[in-house]
Amino acid sequence: MPIPDDAPPVIERRLLRDDVYGRLCDAIVDGTFEPGEQLRDVELAVWLGVSRTPVREALLRLAEAGLVTLAPGRSTTVSALDPRTVRDARDVVAAMHEVAVREAVAALTDEHLDAMREANARFRAAVEAGDLEAALRADDDLHGVPVTVAANRALRAVLDQFSPVLRRAERLRFSASDGRAAADRHDELIRLCAARDAEGAAAVAFDTFHSLPITET
Repeated sequence: MPIPDDAPPVIERRLLRDDVYGRLCDAIVDGTFEPGEQLRDVELAVWLGVSRTPVREALLRLAEAGLVTLAPGRSTTVSALDPRTVRDARDVVAAMHEVAVREAVAALTDEHLDAMREANARFRAAVEAGDLEAALRADDDLHGVPVTVAANRALRAVLDQFSPVLRRAERLRFSASDGRAAADRHDELIRLCAARDAEGAAAVAFDTFHSLPITET
């Protein structure tokens, strides 16, 4: 069948929508927008240099992830870090990484394992230096290897939705002792992956995320 003439604009609109969502999500996770702060689509559209439509779509997605609270016809505010929301996100994210590792272990190459080792070396160094941003980037790089190798689109979609909530909690509760423990778990994860122990590695992957403490209010 012939390719529709209007295909490129549709693709461009989807990419714009995803970019707006990503930038607003990052701004909430890194604290640029604080809990309780009101978000106005007109102001956000000006800030991002886009129309109000992708901003509104992004705010709906952020509400689904629990990062903002929508009051139709009134206001949109950045959500507080609710323990129940964090716990739910933690459980789902831990389960998804467990599945990713189980699916990926058999296909991990030496290059993949080396990438995980290098990421953990950066993670450990960042923890010792108290560099939160570098630690979180390295952590994402390490766990991103099995997620990429697993190539499970449904799994990645769930992680994209719920990982920001967990990352927000990690930023607020990061400590050197927790970071060192995470680095040790990373070492064990890599060791088990290299040994092709899919079940053992999957269990460590689950524990790495499920061990995030939840502070009750």
